[in-house]
Amino acid sequence: MTQPMLYGLSLLPFAWLFWGATQDALGANPAEHLIRSTGDWTLRFLCCTLAVTPLRVIFGLPELLKLRRLFGRMTYLYVVLHLLGYSWLDMGFEWADIAHDIAKRPFILVGFTAFVLLTPLAATSFNRAIRWLGAKRWQRLHRAVYVVAVLAVLHFFWMRAGKNNFAEVFVYGFVLFALLAWRVVRPLREKTQRTNNSKAI
Repeated sequence: MTQPMLYGLSLLPFAWLFWGATQDALGANPAEHLIRSTGDWTLRFLCCTLAVTPLRVIFGLPELLKLRRLFGRMTYLYVVLHLLGYSWLDMGFEWADIAHDIAKRPFILVGFTAFVLLTPLAATSFNRAIRWLGAKRWQRLHRAVYVVAVLAVLHFFWMRAGKNNFAEVFVYGFVLFALLAWRVVRPLREKTQRTNNSKAI
């Protein structure tokens, strides 16, 4: 499947939401539906982004690497739409009220912090940025995605806490925990294997 086709598929949720908004097909509260849906798709693409490396390593599929950047860009696109929906549909672009709301409500502060951390990652998601920063500095910068993942789940948890609805929170939390745990366990396992190999020699 070509890159343009993959980008096209990744944009289908946005196209569906846009169509629903223009056709008044998003239910009794279309603004809430748009904000919630773009937030859900942000989490889904974030999970996909973090899943690329484990799947590539476990199944020996180096061609999956090209998907990581695509999924990362889609994560940022949907988080921008999520923030735009909140700022426009919920707050009417009243910037003073938005600033007050961010400072007052912890789940919005956490979500906004995740957006801020994602922004430099999106801005450096191209080859020229890797050459400019250097591979090691680029990798260190992009490890911030792990912090973003934790903040995203915390944002989702606090948002759902008001309705005492945690089923989806636990699903996303488990998936992201497993993906992050793999990244912790893998170097420890490789270190153990190297130690055992050196002892065997």
